[in-house]
Amino acid sequence: MEFLQFLIFFIILVVKSVDCGNQFSRDDFPADFVFGSGTSAYQVEGAAAEDGRTPSIWDTFAHSGITHGANGDVACDHYHKYKEDVQLMVDTGLEAYRFSISWSRLIPNGRGPVNPKGLQYYNNLINELISHEIQPHVTLHHSDLPQALEDEYGGWLNRKIVKDFTAYADVCFRNFGDRVSYWTTVNEANVFVLGGYDIGFLPPARCSFPFGVNCSRGNSSSEPYIVAHHILLAHAAAARLYNKKYKEKQHGFLGLNLFAYWFVPFRNTTEDAIATKRANDFYLGW
Repeated sequence: MEFLQFLIFFIILVVKSVDCGNQFSRDDFPADFVFGSGTSAYQVEGAAAEDGRTPSIWDTFAHSGITHGANGDVACDHYHKYKEDVQLMVDTGLEAYRFSISWSRLIPNGRGPVNPKGLQYYNNLINELISHEIQPHVTLHHSDLPQALEDEYGGWLNRKIVKDFTAYADVCFRNFGDRVSYWTTVNEANVFVLGGYDIGFLPPARCSFPFGVNCSRGNSSSEPYIVAHHILLAHAAAARLYNKKYKEKQHGFLGLNLFAYWFVPFRNTTEDAIATKRANDFYLGW
């Protein structure tokens, strides 16, 4: 499997009648069960250097040589083809679309002035979805921290990120919250931490021997815990902000996304029960 195939994933759930002994239709699922698709900004948008967007840590990672030349400079060109893509969602019968916002497209320096072109793009995308009765679900961070903040103070390794992330979330809630009711602060926080700071196969590719491979910097024994702590603080700060400032008017929902690893004992022994609890704590509990 090519690395890019591993890195770029696009999950589509489709319900239709199938001829395999049982017939399934939309009516077999509860009315409030939502079928949709999900993407992330760097994996689909393209237009990596257009209209004021600046690099994220994923741009740097993809151009470092680790991905053997594969990158998201063009990707699916969702930035230019979002209307066509939304029509494909309509044709597929999707009810929701979960996408992430490129922080460095919306706020090129990571903090400070908002990029009008970036703001216009996400407003256009949201409006296009709603005009076709597709729920927009928005993720604020999907492994693509602005490189400016990584360079300035180490990104998620520094507690300063909490303030900057909260300010970024405020911009998103204020500008899009009148139409977006479903928010994820950080996508698969445990995977981002393990992949980016323990094993090193995701940006910013920090790790240390013997846990990671091909990393020239980092400490797998300490940095994952520091980053996870700051992610939890940033999530809590954004949630507190939303509940205090926006929820009464916008009536939305906000959560943290985790990759749901789960383990069960192999044998009915005390040793296996302890090992299972330890594994679940390391992947989810923390």
